[in-house]
Amino acid sequence: MLRNFAGEPSLAIEHYNKSLRLSPRDRLGVFGLPLGTAHFFNKQFGDAAAILHASLDQAPGFAVPYRFLASCYAHMGRLDDAREIVKRLRAITTVVVPSIMPYRNPEHRELFLSGLRLATGEET
Repeated sequence: MLRNFAGEPSLAIEHYNKSLRLSPRDRLGVFGLPLGTAHFFNKQFGDAAAILHASLDQAPGFAVPYRFLASCYAHMGRLDDAREIVKRLRAITTVVVPSIMPYRNPEHRELFLSGLRLATGEET
């Protein structure tokens, strides 16, 4: 997760995959969130969406994977799916777009936020 915060998603993927080799019983779910966000930041939206969707199933009350999945779907052009995820997110929190972001790379922040804006209909 720290590699994602530091703007190094490729290294985050490498580290996550190594951790799975070392501890193969730890599979996706919420713990797949760092891998899903790393694929998202690498613009590998198909891979990211599959992993983030699995995270929703493992922790349906955790807002972060909903936000990334909505942004991911929006960037994939799947706006109906993105809006459905935002609807599900709003059922657990009123905060759709976070005011604080730990991601140091401004391009990553903008990628994330632009997708959320598309998903919520705030395309400005």
